[in-house]
Amino acid sequence: MQLAIDKKRIADSFSRAAATYDSVAGLQRDVALALLDSVQPYQSAEPRCVIDLGCGTGFVSGQLHQRIDAQQHIAIDLAHGMLQQARIQLPSDIQLCGGDAEALPLCSGAVDQLYTSLAIQWCESPQRVFAEISRVLAPGGIAAVATLGPNTLHELKQAWAQVDNYQHVNHFVDLDTLTAQLPSGLTPLLVKQENRTLRYAQLRELTTELKQLGAHNMNAGEAKGLTGPQRVKQFRAAYEALRADDGKLPATYQVYYLILRKEHHG
Repeated sequence: MQLAIDKKRIADSFSRAAATYDSVAGLQRDVALALLDSVQPYQSAEPRCVIDLGCGTGFVSGQLHQRIDAQQHIAIDLAHGMLQQARIQLPSDIQLCGGDAEALPLCSGAVDQLYTSLAIQWCESPQRVFAEISRVLAPGGIAAVATLGPNTLHELKQAWAQVDNYQHVNHFVDLDTLTAQLPSGLTPLLVKQENRTLRYAQLRELTTELKQLGAHNMNAGEAKGLTGPQRVKQFRAAYEALRADDGKLPATYQVYYLILRKEHHG
C-alpha cells in the first residue's frame, strides 16, 4: 500500500539538499546512465520536445542535451532549490520549469520523449503520474522511467524493525502494482529490475548521505520527534549485525526500469 506523502515537505527537503546533492549522488547518476542506455534502441531520430521530469540538479538534462538534438529541452522539478542549482549547471537553452508530475504544466500530445529517473517514487499516485505521462506524450512518443521498489534499503528497515514499529524508511510500491497502473494507451516495451548495493565503512556515512540527498524518511507513520538514545543504540547494533565479510555495511536499492510507448490510438 502506498502511504500518504506530503508534497510540500518533499519539495522543501530536496530544495534544502540541492547544494549537497551532487556530492553524494553516485548511485543516482549510475541509474540515470543505465536508463539512458536502456532506451537507446527505442529513441526516435528527430524529437521536437524532450522532457526531464524530476530533473533535480540537472544531470539527466545535461546528458540528454548532449545526446539528443531536439528543438526543445525542458527540465521539470517540484523543488525550486533543485531548479536553482540546475540553472547554474545547465546550458541556457534548456528550459526550467517548476511542476508536479501528477499535474504536468504541459500541453497534451506535445512531448516526443520523456525521461524520469528516481523521481516518481516520491509521488502520491503512480496512476496519476502515468496518466499525465500518457496525456503529454505525442502518439509514438517514448517515456523512460527509473524508480525504486519496496526492497530499497531493506537492511535499514530490518534494523529498525528490531527496535519499534514505526515507519522509519520510505515505502515504495512493487513492480506488479506499478505496471498495473499504466493506462491502456501506454505500452511497456521494456520492464526490468536490478538490485544495486552500496557499501559503507560506518553507518553514519549512510544516514548522512540520505540527508544530503534529501531522501530521508518522508512517509506518514514515521516516528515523530527525536528518537531516544537507547533506541538509536539498538538500531545501530542491529545494523552492525549485517556487516558483511568485507567489513562493510550494505545498503541495497531495488531499481525498476520501464520503457513505455504512447500508442497512436491511446
